[in-house]
Amino acid sequence: MPRTLNQIVLAGSPARAGLWDLFKAVVRPTNPAWLTVLASIGLSLIGVYGIDLARQLRPETAGAHFDPIAVKQLQLIGLGVITALLIALIDYRWLSYIAIAIAVFVLGLLVFLMLPGVPESIVRPRNGARSWINLGVFDIQPSELAKIAFVLILANYLRFRDNHRRPGGLIPPAIIAFIPIALITLHPDLGSAMTFVPALFAMLLAAGARKRHLIIIVAFAALAAPLSYPLLKPHQQQRINGLLAQIQGNKRLDQDINFQPVTAQSLVGAGGINGATDERSRALVHFSRLPERHTDMIYSVLVNRFGLAGGAAIIGLYGLWIAGALLTAAVAKEPFGRLIVVGLAAFVATQAIVNISMNVGLAPIVGITLPFVSYGGSSMIASWMMVGLVFSVSVRQSRLPQRKSFEYSDDD
Repeated sequence: MPRTLNQIVLAGSPARAGLWDLFKAVVRPTNPAWLTVLASIGLSLIGVYGIDLARQLRPETAGAHFDPIAVKQLQLIGLGVITALLIALIDYRWLSYIAIAIAVFVLGLLVFLMLPGVPESIVRPRNGARSWINLGVFDIQPSELAKIAFVLILANYLRFRDNHRRPGGLIPPAIIAFIPIALITLHPDLGSAMTFVPALFAMLLAAGARKRHLIIIVAFAALAAPLSYPLLKPHQQQRINGLLAQIQGNKRLDQDINFQPVTAQSLVGAGGINGATDERSRALVHFSRLPERHTDMIYSVLVNRFGLAGGAAIIGLYGLWIAGALLTAAVAKEPFGRLIVVGLAAFVATQAIVNISMNVGLAPIVGITLPFVSYGGSSMIASWMMVGLVFSVSVRQSRLPQRKSFEYSDDD
């Protein structure tokens, strides 16, 4: 008896094929998501050592035990891995039914951060930004969860549409992105807000948006960028001025706004090709007085210890993470899963590029952590949630999608 299209789809779904088929998909050595998992483990463990290196600054106290913050990071990694496993066990396709609910919940948290009258015991400003909610046991940073919610809601919107291939059809995705960007910018956290833009463009490109439309938008945005300078906060303007002073070779701000980036670059240079010994590196970091050395600036600490070769290896692990995610997206037949993975890969790539650029003097300091490596509970948990989603997509590939996925020529 001939089967309907829906029956064929359900028959090809691992959720209906039984646990054995799902197990085979998980352990399959050609599963590209394993590249993402291995890269995540490597980056997380390197981060723990980097945090200990940055925190235990006196060589005579190091080695006997890990710094308490490094131990806490290990615990966060364990919690992140458990979260990733739970997400990987869930069929990602069910998330399309609750994507709106997830987005509304996360947007509610972003709005809560800005409500007047909330006690500082719950929302305490850090470095001038109201970005964390104190839950007692740990703090949560809603902007990290907003990245995942944004990917889910945009993937759900784009998966069966083609109106985004026309200029007017790009407006709804832009509005979807504008809402979290605006809220996070008001905290203010411009660094986190700016990571949404590359993810938006990556998902539109994966969904078949015309390249020429996106190129025109990028060109106009680049031309208009200088006009936004007066709208920036004073400290944001100072960061840009500081970067321009470095480029011009002007050292007058080296002990002022440029102290952090100049110190980070000095540590990177002191690492040479092969890096310094553990004892020497701890001493160099200690006397450098580098701010945020276990969070935003941890890359410079690790390059000081392991040298240019170590820094390249860290970049290589991010390349491995992104390669595993994009290979997963490439073999995905179902559009919702493909877009999820592309969006997550864009967030990780953007955050890594911006953070590393901050550390080596190619970008102003904007307060972006290095995924899996920098200390931070929300960042670590959210990063491992992304791993779980990538893995969930990789092991649940329908033999035939419910509708044709994005197959357009650029001149259709």
